[in-house]
Amino acid sequence: MTRPTLACLALLAAACAPAASPASPPAAAIEVRPGVEVFLADPPAAVRGKRVGLVTNQTGVDRAGTLTIDRLAASGEVELVALFSPEHGIRGAAAPGEKVASGTDERTGLPIHSLYGDTRRPTPEMLAGVDALVFDIQDIGARPYTYVYTMALGMQAAAEKGIPFVVLDRPNPIGGTMVEGGLLDTAFATFVGMYPIPERHGMTAGELAQLFNREFGIGADLTVVPAEGWRREAWFDRTGLPWVAPSPNIPRLEAAIHYPGTVFFEGTNLSVGRGSSHPFEQVGAPWLDAEGIAREMNMRRLPGVRFEPVAFTPREPGDRRFADQPVRGVRLVLTDRDAYRPVSTSLVLLETIFRRHRDEWEWAQAHFDRLAGTDRLRKAVEEGTLGEFLLDRELEAERFAETRKPYLLYP
Repeated sequence: MTRPTLACLALLAAACAPAASPASPPAAAIEVRPGVEVFLADPPAAVRGKRVGLVTNQTGVDRAGTLTIDRLAASGEVELVALFSPEHGIRGAAAPGEKVASGTDERTGLPIHSLYGDTRRPTPEMLAGVDALVFDIQDIGARPYTYVYTMALGMQAAAEKGIPFVVLDRPNPIGGTMVEGGLLDTAFATFVGMYPIPERHGMTAGELAQLFNREFGIGADLTVVPAEGWRREAWFDRTGLPWVAPSPNIPRLEAAIHYPGTVFFEGTNLSVGRGSSHPFEQVGAPWLDAEGIAREMNMRRLPGVRFEPVAFTPREPGDRRFADQPVRGVRLVLTDRDAYRPVSTSLVLLETIFRRHRDEWEWAQAHFDRLAGTDRLRKAVEEGTLGEFLLDRELEAERFAETRKPYLLYP
């Protein structure tokens, strides 16, 4: 590893050294009421008595696990008239990138309009008879995750029609204190990154909605209903809320914690563990020197994580990578999640594999650059200048931490 990379990681370790927390924390220490419960207790005047369209999926639930769809349908305060589905579908079962069809909700009989099919934005026809749009989806706190861009496009459509847009907020499951990674270059803006925010932004969907609305000129009539009781340092498993997999390959919180970093491997020819028991917690390929890579990474003593050589066989992976083939992999195991830096750690792992396996390595160049929000990262890996790149990105993260302050809703 280059001296700048080592210096960068030493800086990162020092910068993120709050009191240690175990990889498996004790039982929930706080009680959080999600925005849907706060909303139903006292609906904002902007939507009370109106015909509402709901943008949601399987993660929109109350503390008892009851779907927001069912809660709003039974409410006498609003009239639920339409549902809007993001990537993975209204029940979260569709594979990544798979088109989602429109249809009818069997339980309520309401129309379901797909926002991940022929369009990703509500059309005027979809909004006919809708007086307000409500958004209730659990985000995971990483820029490449698409749900917040479904929200942003819904805000744009609502602004154009002149109807209110309401976000029923939920905690950021990987915490709200840490900001990591650099800002997206808008030349690389896509549906896995529409706006210049870092890979790990440390904001809730409601906070992002406020930032998007003002900083990027959406101009929606926006109301955010905060989640009651959440504090920024609280990880999801300390909120008392039920964990519902946000998508098929984020089955548990640990996957969400690693995702802001390991997602970069989606732009290479390695598997990220889709179709295995630990998606986004491990990476691998049949040709990988897993033992050597794990040993080299552990020698660096990166904060909050250790590396284990593993073997896995992807079964029906959504990315079709190494399906039913034995894969030699490296698993990232949390040891102190408050100190762990997923973005920087995964990029050092990526560089290490690139250097050791240049003959086998392949970029999915356009997709990698989309995920990175720049082509500078790929070039830094190729040129051996990752350390300098990471230091520059940390400065961008610091600037964003200041930009986001006016939009933060939680202590």
